[in-house]
Amino acid sequence: MKLNVYLSGEIHTDWREKIIQGCQAHDLDIMFTSANTNHDKSDSAGDVLGKEDKPFWRDHKSAKVNALRTNTLIEGCDIAIIRFGDKYKQWNAAFDAGYCAALSKPYITLHSEELIHPLKEVDAAAHAWTTTIIQVIETLKYISK
Repeated sequence: MKLNVYLSGEIHTDWREKIIQGCQAHDLDIMFTSANTNHDKSDSAGDVLGKEDKPFWRDHKSAKVNALRTNTLIEGCDIAIIRFGDKYKQWNAAFDAGYCAALSKPYITLHSEELIHPLKEVDAAAHAWTTTIIQVIETLKYISK
């Protein structure tokens, strides 16, 4: 079965690449998509709509342009993997999880045990909570074979 998997969340580590490589090593038929993980490009996505003097309006425009991409990819995916890192707060990832839940789109969370309490509602709506990339790969392996 071919799967379309959306990778959401933390952008400061190589977890996406590790999941993709692990799935390729198992010859899984998965197409991966993701939000723009280049922080500067994401922050400037709305600049094509005109220069803004106030940071709020620049961020507002960029958030809307980014949402065009994110919403389209989430709506088109079969399952989302949502990663919460330990170092930064990923508000966008929490929003993506809520969007998945609202669409009844299955998702798997990936985060450390230290984040169980702050993410209890996000995890409660998830179809699985994982703490390692291996667990994500094994879950995708089970689903797709």
